[in-house]
Amino acid sequence: MQTTLESPPAWKVYLSRWGWGLGTALVLLVLVLWNYAQNPTSTEAVLASTVRQSTPLVLGALCGLWGERAAVINIGIEGQMLLAAFIGFLVNVWTGNLFLAVVAGVLTGAVLGALLAFMSVTLKIDQIIGGTVINILALGLTGYFYQQGLTTHGKLQAIPLGALAKIPLIGPVFFDNPPITYLTILLVFFSHYLLFYTRWGLRTRAVGEHPRAADTLGVDVYLMRYANVIFGGAIAGLAGAFLTLEAVGSFERAMTNGRGFVALAVMIFGKWTPLGSWGAALLFGFATAMQTQLQFAGLNIPHQFIGMLPYLLTIIVLAGFVGRARPPAADGVPYEKE
Repeated sequence: MQTTLESPPAWKVYLSRWGWGLGTALVLLVLVLWNYAQNPTSTEAVLASTVRQSTPLVLGALCGLWGERAAVINIGIEGQMLLAAFIGFLVNVWTGNLFLAVVAGVLTGAVLGALLAFMSVTLKIDQIIGGTVINILALGLTGYFYQQGLTTHGKLQAIPLGALAKIPLIGPVFFDNPPITYLTILLVFFSHYLLFYTRWGLRTRAVGEHPRAADTLGVDVYLMRYANVIFGGAIAGLAGAFLTLEAVGSFERAMTNGRGFVALAVMIFGKWTPLGSWGAALLFGFATAMQTQLQFAGLNIPHQFIGMLPYLLTIIVLAGFVGRARPPAADGVPYEKE
């Protein structure tokens, strides 16, 4: 007697994939609304800080996502962000033009992305080593050429979006931000649309899952990998520009402080999707914002333990989800054209 296996209903598959995340979001929403009713000013401050803290993380995650969707692992996000932050800072010092400084940061990230693509796609060296080279290069260059006492010409200021910025709770959090923060949110939705609803996205995913089949159908595997890694590098450059031109307004050695590596955890937690990565970045941003809030609260806890909160969350996420999340099938494997 032959036994047939029936596929589970679509709603069960949906709940199994998204139920945990939606449940967590619902619990957090209830807690936020309850706290807002008790202390609206504090709640708005924490949520606004969450969005700011998550911005470089989601940009770094998008950088890694575009590379890995095309089967190129990018360990060099940290270095791309750091060198882009430094170059954007220098252009701001020399020209006083914040727009040119942001463009310089984005171009720096794109150039480093091209370097990674050259090492990974053309030379076919180990992609982990290639990313590590970029991290060491960025750390060495910024440490050697940085000079204290350089005078900047201000930083990007918040742009309230009219009546939207006055909406209780939501307005100060999402509609009263500087331009790179707005651009980041747009990039999340643009990346989602580009990846899942366009021919470019289909080809990118095909190259990441089965490059030989894509090549057979006429897709240029090398071109797709180069283009996606460079595009991802430009996004990482925007994250670096955010740090010096929007968040801080100055530069310090090693100021990325591990954000590039946390962005990789965010990407994995988000299952290599733009919207999932944004949700994960907001979770990490919330942990960082709460860390700051707890320090201001004057709790009798050593500040080192409070400072561990975001990184402890990183370890928990990696330990709990790396085994469950499936990367693109060809991720990290060089392609040899026959």
